[in-house]
Amino acid sequence: MAFLLFIPLHGVAQKFQPKTIQFKGAADYSDQELLAAAGLKKGNVITSAEMGDDTTRLADSGVFDNVGFKFDGQDLIFFLKPATMLYPIHLDNLPLKLGADLDARLHDRFPLYHGKVPAEGTLLDGVRRFFEETLAAEGIKTTVVAIPTGVAGSRKITEMTFQITSSTVRVGAIRLEGISPAMQDKVRFLAQHTVRSPFDTENAGENLEHKFASLYADEGYAAAKVNAAWSGDPVAALDAIDVPFVVTVEEGKAYKLSAIHIPPDALVTQAEIDKTVQLRSDGHFKGVTLSSAWSSIVSRYKAKGHLDCKVTPHPEFDEASGTVSYSVDIDPGPVYHLAYVKFENATDELRSRLMRSWQMLPGDPFDATYVSNFIVKAENADPPLQRMLAGLKFSFDVQADPDSREVNCVIRFEKPQQLP
Repeated sequence: MAFLLFIPLHGVAQKFQPKTIQFKGAADYSDQELLAAAGLKKGNVITSAEMGDDTTRLADSGVFDNVGFKFDGQDLIFFLKPATMLYPIHLDNLPLKLGADLDARLHDRFPLYHGKVPAEGTLLDGVRRFFEETLAAEGIKTTVVAIPTGVAGSRKITEMTFQITSSTVRVGAIRLEGISPAMQDKVRFLAQHTVRSPFDTENAGENLEHKFASLYADEGYAAAKVNAAWSGDPVAALDAIDVPFVVTVEEGKAYKLSAIHIPPDALVTQAEIDKTVQLRSDGHFKGVTLSSAWSSIVSRYKAKGHLDCKVTPHPEFDEASGTVSYSVDIDPGPVYHLAYVKFENATDELRSRLMRSWQMLPGDPFDATYVSNFIVKAENADPPLQRMLAGLKFSFDVQADPDSREVNCVIRFEKPQQLP
C-alpha cells in the first residue's frame, strides 16, 4: 500500500530535487541498501511519477508489508513496515559452493537480501534467477525453482528451498588419493557404488567423508582422516548434472579393537553391545561392523521417540599393544510424539482396517521403527488385509516439527503402472 502527499504541482512532469531522502520503520536495513533497492540516488532530480515507481519497487520486493512516502517539497520520506515472515534459504541440489562469498554476491545484487527471502516478490524471484544465471555461467543451463518447505500437514513454512527439477544432480567421478594397496579394492568398490548417488548441496562432502571414514574404521584404521572436496566444475550430461569429487585419505595404521564402552544409563546395555559386536582373535569383526553398532544404538533411541539422537564414538588408542577402544557419548535429544497418521489413496474399507491394526496413538512417543514395519506386521496378523493390499505399492512420509516436537505420518498407496 502506498500513499502520496506533496505540495501542489505546476505541471504534470514537474521535477524535484529532494533535500533529504529518509526511511522510517526499517531499522534492519541501511539507507544505502534502501536507496539502491528503490533505485534512488541522493541529489538526483526526480518526478512525482518516479517517486511512485520507487515506492512500487520497495513494495514489490516482498520484504515489506506496507510502503508509503511523503514529499513536502524538501524531504522525501518513505514509511516502511517490514514483512512479518521472511525465510532462510536452503539449497537442495544446486552445485554451488555455500559460504560468505555466495552471500556477499547475493547481497551485492539484491541490497535487501540479509540471508532471508519472502514467500513471494521480486527479491525471491531475483534470487532464483541469480542461481540460474550463476549456473549458466558455468555451462549448466537448468531451471531452478523456489519451494516453500516446512512441516507436512501444516501451513508452517520454515525455509525457502531452491531446487533443480529439470535435471538429476548426482555425485560425479570420485578421484581417490592416499589409498594404500591393502585398501585399494575395498575403497574403489565403495567409490563405484557412491558415484551417481544424489547430490546434496550442504551435505555431499560431509556424507562422502562419513562413508569412507566408516569403511576405514570397520577395517581397523581408527585414526584415518578423510577429506572430500569438489575436484572441478559440474558436468552437464543429457539427463543429469554430475559434480566430481576428490577423496583424500590419511590412513594411519590399523588397530585391533579391544572394547566398546557404553554409558551405564543407555537404552542399549553393555551386554547387548558385547553380544552384537563379536570379535575374532585378531581384533576384527565376526559379523556386525562398527558403523552398524552405532546405527543399532540410534535405532533403539528412535524407537522411544528420540528422533534427534546422536551417537559420538571417541577412539582411545593403546600404541604399545596396537589396540583401540571406543567410549560412546549418546545425546538422546528430546522426545517426539505422534500428532496424526494418515492413509492416502486408500479405500474407506482399507483405511478402516488399517486403523484397527494401527497401535501408536496421537500423543504417544513416536516409534520410528514402528512405521517401517507396520504394513508387513499388519498383513501377517490379518489375512483379509493381506488380500486387500495385494498388488498395491506403499510408501511413507514422516515429518517431524522440531519446535512442537510433533510428528505427522502419511502412508501412501498406489497401484503399479501397467507396462504397455
